Amino acid sequence: QVDLVESGGDSVQTGGSLTLSCVASEHIYSSNCLAWFREVPGKEREWVGNLAQSTGAFPYYADSVKGRFIVTRDNAKHMAYLQMNSLKPEDTGTYYCAALRYCSRFPSEVKVWGQGTQVTVSS
Repeated sequence: QVDLVESGGDSVQTGGSLTLSCVASEHIYSSNCLAWFREVPGKEREWVGNLAQSTGAFPYYADSVKGRFIVTRDNAKHMAYLQMNSLKPEDTGTYYCAALRYCSRFPSEVKVWGQGTQVTVSS
């Protein structure tokens, strides 16, 4: 059983939009904060945003994506989404869906990682 599976990565031009999806197993989805991280070769994995499991929870975002990216969850489908707008070349990287017991921006606190999906933004 795979706990988290991302999809939706693609190559887009600067200014374009892309939505990533993450499907979670039921036990992962119902008890964890779901977050998005990204990684570029040679750099540390970077937190992008997250959304807690509780009803009415507010999403939180890294300053680098605030106002451009939106994290949402679909409880009926056990899915999380990362809607990315106004994409920039510096948004290029491998994007990971992650489950945490409590929302955090620290990769060390992630319980479960997805396999990652590649996003490439060309200028």
